[in-house]
Amino acid sequence: MVRILITACILIVTGCDPVKKADKIFINGNIWTGVKNGSRADFIAISGESIMDVGHADYKHVQGPDTELIDLQGDFVVPGFMDNHTHFMSGGFQILSIDLRDANSKTEFIQRIEDYVSKLDEDEWITGGDWDHELWGGELPEREWIDTITENNPLFIGRVDGHMALANSLALEIAGITAQTQDPPGGMIVRDKMTGQPTGVLKDEAIGLVNRAMPEKTNEELDNALNKAMEYAASLGVTQVHDMCSWEDLQTFQRNRSKLTLRIYALPWYTNWRRLIDLNKEKGPGDEWLRWNGMKAMMDGSLGSRTAWMHDPYLDDPSTSGLLVMADTMEFRKIMRDVDLAGIQLAVHAIGTMANEWILDAFVDLKRENGDRDRRSRIEHAQHLTPNSIDRFKEQKVIPSMQPYHCIDDTRWMHKRIGPKMMEGTYVFRSFIDKNVNLTFGSDWT
Repeated sequence: MVRILITACILIVTGCDPVKKADKIFINGNIWTGVKNGSRADFIAISGESIMDVGHADYKHVQGPDTELIDLQGDFVVPGFMDNHTHFMSGGFQILSIDLRDANSKTEFIQRIEDYVSKLDEDEWITGGDWDHELWGGELPEREWIDTITENNPLFIGRVDGHMALANSLALEIAGITAQTQDPPGGMIVRDKMTGQPTGVLKDEAIGLVNRAMPEKTNEELDNALNKAMEYAASLGVTQVHDMCSWEDLQTFQRNRSKLTLRIYALPWYTNWRRLIDLNKEKGPGDEWLRWNGMKAMMDGSLGSRTAWMHDPYLDDPSTSGLLVMADTMEFRKIMRDVDLAGIQLAVHAIGTMANEWILDAFVDLKRENGDRDRRSRIEHAQHLTPNSIDRFKEQKVIPSMQPYHCIDDTRWMHKRIGPKMMEGTYVFRSFIDKNVNLTFGSDWT
């Protein structure tokens, strides 16, 4: 059995003090050191949060009377993994909620919900989901599918990409959404073409109409979700995450700072920009276990929801070329300027070709207004790009933060959305590597 030594990634190699002895020494291991063409080590010595020494056989020089020896019995040891794009608390809540990720038919989708609701109390919300309508041919779910089996429980379950969600009639009623409700800026209420009534599916900024009507989570519920997420991360050898989070999530991390089992770099949602600047002024950007020196924003939606903002209309729905989710772009540019002046890193979601060009242009203006510095601006996803945009990442020193899993998922049906020509500029991992662009990967776990 392969054992991933969690501490290997999160500890820093230091010089060996001849007096200092190790707290723990892991022995008889098959330890990958990362040295090119180098041999494997068989012991690793730990003092506090630092790796003191890595070597072969002879570890007596770092062993003291109180040193704990841990026999790995030949198990393989690698550095822990860093996931550079997660929604960590959402992932924890998903573990505790209904799972529809692999429901591959309308019948199974409905049956799983019926089985789940039978275990709930009346009025208890049904959340989670992670459904994917492409698994059953592309038909979007509707509230009529599940209203009769969820009449006593409000339901609001998200698509796997987080850019669509399905509400039952009770949830729509609680949120006050009717046929007369206007689409919010940057969002869409999907409506029946004959009656104009909401089908239950909400896209992007419209999702917030229901989210804001849901009961606030208690600290106990938040802490439980965090613990579930940390347990799951540890089971996979993940020792650090860059988390695209809410302010409530950040407060949960802060409340549990002494209990964290992995390092968290928090990037709160941009609407909290003033609070983030004030927090940095008051307490600095955090410490080695919990930092909050980044800000997340979003320009467009997703390809799966046909809300990624493209230059051209979608092939399978020529009525749209996606959504500019960021409704007030002028105001957002001002926010970017002020946040950047405070030394905070910007990470902006852009999937479609137009969205990526817009934010690349905005980064050029930011440099001109605020001057040059090592700001390490990020574009989250950087999924569909024109040839010119690909070159600009290197020129502007912008980091593409990409998710290989999305490529595995999207390529099942991407050709229907955008066609083979546009696919040439999609998931250009190799192009970025060849151009020496600082590419980073994440899972987008949610």
